[in-house]
Amino acid sequence: MDRTKGDVLPSIQDAELEDKTVLVRFDHNVVKNGEIKDPYRIDRTIGTLFHIVERGGRPILMTHIGRPRDKETGKIECREGESVRPIVDYIEQKLHTRFFVPEFEIDPGKGIMGIDTSINIAIRNLRSRKVSGIYLPNTRWFFGEESKGAERERFALQLAGLADIYVNDAFGSWQPHASTYDIVSHLPSCAGFLMQQEIKNLERVLEPERPFLAVVAGSKYDTKIGPLYAIYDKVDRIILGGVIYNTYLCAKYGVRIRGVSDSDINLARELVEKDKVTKKIIELPFIVESDTLEGKKEGHYKTISVTDLEAGREYGYGVDIDPASFGDEKVHRTILDARTILVNAVMGFTPHFTGGSQALDHAIDENRDAIKMYGGGDTLQEFKNLCPGLYLSVMDNARYYFFTGGGTVLTAIEKGSPYGLQPIRALIERGRKG
Repeated sequence: MDRTKGDVLPSIQDAELEDKTVLVRFDHNVVKNGEIKDPYRIDRTIGTLFHIVERGGRPILMTHIGRPRDKETGKIECREGESVRPIVDYIEQKLHTRFFVPEFEIDPGKGIMGIDTSINIAIRNLRSRKVSGIYLPNTRWFFGEESKGAERERFALQLAGLADIYVNDAFGSWQPHASTYDIVSHLPSCAGFLMQQEIKNLERVLEPERPFLAVVAGSKYDTKIGPLYAIYDKVDRIILGGVIYNTYLCAKYGVRIRGVSDSDINLARELVEKDKVTKKIIELPFIVESDTLEGKKEGHYKTISVTDLEAGREYGYGVDIDPASFGDEKVHRTILDARTILVNAVMGFTPHFTGGSQALDHAIDENRDAIKMYGGGDTLQEFKNLCPGLYLSVMDNARYYFFTGGGTVLTAIEKGSPYGLQPIRALIERGRKG
């Protein structure tokens, strides 16, 4: 663990909260088209929220939702489907309480230019307990959240002016934006309970009990190169899935699989050469080939064996791992022998091809001794959808842990430490200043 001597993460347990207004950054990015996909990330933060109120604090909450800013034009579109309203409705129903959501003027193309004085009435109501809390609009609706220069600093100062103390409980929001990073310079700051728990479990990935097995998949190869190589160097064995596995097969066996680019195949050749020496990749012997991505159409897909791949031949889309792969003796033994298992993978092209992911989850559950950690919203969602009974049975199992931020896990592995993530680093530096 790359941790500087003397590094201490300030914790909410040690903060003075009595009669304080507490600004809390969560990662409640669970809304799509105006509906909550899965409340898991919200539920995991209830402990922090309860702790603030129980100790006499008055909470102001915030989160980002979606990607309102167009990367090419820089324009921000405040879409109703990316509002915090469904989150507020969920919290109010769950806790039998009332939150106030302030509204600010929206500048077309620029979003919300700042927090105006109209919020002062709401804060007075919060302090006098006329409302249980305030939930700010989507942080990415604010022009200053992801911008640079004066507008960003202005937004950070406006946020700081709302509260007496700042709590970061947004493990999944690892990018240094105004609401996760800049704000720390202006308020006493600490980590919430979820942030602390995620870091603690991440240390079990970075300093694993061995043998350590990772299962990694993805829809694009080039975006996962850094984390993939970092994981590869750390594990004893690795299983690939999705487009990442298709790309690896193309590079190793000299075949073409539809949907895999030449540039990705060239990139994957380095991994193939690397694995000739270390032999960490456990190949899944059977994949599902389809001539269409439009659905699971009878007569348009079939299972093929990796051993039958012919160099120079072009194949259809690799849409899933055949469940029979997890009955293969070598694959099965690798999973059963592991003592730490990290899963950041959806094996097939969802929602039509799900057999591989379902078989993977059940195969991993057969190993009752390993620490099993799942990272990523898609990974967790597939587990919950495909294996609902298993999901419910392991939620309180000490041998299982479900991270709320898969991208954060991969980034921390790539950096070699969670303490290299800028929002966490900012908390530590602020704690030193007091």
